[in-house]
Amino acid sequence: MKCEVYKSKRKDGAYIFVADSKALESLPDALKTRLGRLEWVMELDLAGREALAATDPATVIDSIESRGFYLQLPSGDEAYSC
Repeated sequence: MKCEVYKSKRKDGAYIFVADSKALESLPDALKTRLGRLEWVMELDLAGREALAATDPATVIDSIESRGFYLQLPSGDEAYSC
């Protein structure tokens, strides 16, 4: 699965993984407000990856498929739920 990664310009260390840029339009309003402006970081192919820097690729894929996004927050930050 290919995805795109964006970083929050408002919340330091927060990254959001989505299937493509069109998926950003479907993010919950509360999340859009919390993250503020997003800056594209990279395209990432999760297929065949065994690890990512902060989580397991299977977790990211599952979240994108079920929720439409995966939110990576800095260690110790509160989790986002929708």
